[in-house]
Amino acid sequence: MLWSGTYAMQHASWILGPLWLALQCMRVAGGYLEDNFPASVIEDAHLSTLQLLEKYKYPAEAHQVTTEDKYVLTIHRIARPGAQPVLLVHGLEDTSSTWILMGPHSGLGYFLYSQGYDVWMGNVRGNRYSRGHLQLNPNTDRAYWTFSWHEIGMYDLPAMIDGVLAKTGFQKLSYIGHSQGTTSFFVMASSRPEYNAKIHLMSALAPVAFIAHVKAPLLGLARVGINLLGESFELFPHSDIYLKQCLHSAGILKTCLRFYWQVIGKNREELNMTMFPVVLGHLPGGCNVKQPMHYLQLQKSDRFCQYDYEAKDNQKVYGRTTPPDYRLERVTAPVALYYGSNDYLSAVEDVQRLAKILPNVVENHLYKKWNHMDMMWAISARRSIQPKILEVMKYWESVGGRMNAEATTSFPVEEEVPQPVTDPAPEGEDDVGESYDDETEVEGVNEKEQEDGKGQDQQQDEAVEPPSEE
Repeated sequence: MLWSGTYAMQHASWILGPLWLALQCMRVAGGYLEDNFPASVIEDAHLSTLQLLEKYKYPAEAHQVTTEDKYVLTIHRIARPGAQPVLLVHGLEDTSSTWILMGPHSGLGYFLYSQGYDVWMGNVRGNRYSRGHLQLNPNTDRAYWTFSWHEIGMYDLPAMIDGVLAKTGFQKLSYIGHSQGTTSFFVMASSRPEYNAKIHLMSALAPVAFIAHVKAPLLGLARVGINLLGESFELFPHSDIYLKQCLHSAGILKTCLRFYWQVIGKNREELNMTMFPVVLGHLPGGCNVKQPMHYLQLQKSDRFCQYDYEAKDNQKVYGRTTPPDYRLERVTAPVALYYGSNDYLSAVEDVQRLAKILPNVVENHLYKKWNHMDMMWAISARRSIQPKILEVMKYWESVGGRMNAEATTSFPVEEEVPQPVTDPAPEGEDDVGESYDDETEVEGVNEKEQEDGKGQDQQQDEAVEPPSEE
């Protein structure tokens, strides 16, 4: 019997989509997107990862690796043959594009390439770029959708790491993960500890292991919806539906941003409104419903453990009635932690708990006011977190994992990134945020950006300049 992924998606939207209902009620005639955002930004919202690289004249390659359990994954590469490889792995419902979608003057992938790295950007199973399998069809075979981020850590990351090292001839690489990209690394490094020896440094952006203090207001709604839906189907495959709906009008954009901030945490000072259509064009990237379900289990149990199939099935799978914990003491690779004080999904208390358990934390850096996505997309990222990531990574690559190497800083460091005085973050973005607080309509989203000619702290690429005033 063939299984309908389309039907499951419709079912998921009905249960998990109050935003969808709000959007349908508020629909108006189009034109807001074209009238308020640069044409090049709108174009970027519709381009793939490879097309973005090609547009901005960067070397673009796609490589495929096959996992031990027969999933076929795509890794995108900003190729610099012979240079030190670095592997970047995205978070839940995200893709390789997350590292470059903010443009050449802001994206971490571009920054690392400019600093001499051979940049590899992975795509985990089930997202829009990694839907291959040697036997199963994700569109018709429900058996394809039986994984959580446990399998991503057990099979996807080892396949990516081995594939990159085989292609480049290096024995070790540096690893950067965001959110689920950190969770899956901790799964791999604790369950297959031999892979610790292949990592110079693991840079964890908004790390997620323990999530007892998650603050997301919509968590309860998500739990009810996912429990009703059950396991084993695709949740929110890639679509431009949110790009089309959220950019219909200022009012609908206001509603979308409310939901967005309730999921990741609010920090309008670091939100680049000019580039927001690109975010909506690339998300969601697709995942299995079992992935967020596994996270919800962790929140309920206050543990970092394998998937809970309930007592009877746990006995069959694990030989015990409860799922085993991941042994984080086995994560011996150097780990740098970067997290924000206003992150609803990676709470400070949970990250600091993780830091006390990991045996080799070499950097522990808290960014005040930052939310879950600021680690990658913040307006100030190029002048704040990216140089720090580079500095720590270069050091651990240079010492080669020597046991007597000193931690850059193993105790928590708090940093509040100042907004620039001479070239401030676009006030149009602040105006937008204030209008939401005041329950008024959004008008002139990009007014200050139009006056300045550039956004993103003078880091916006020429191709994505905000429009001039009429």
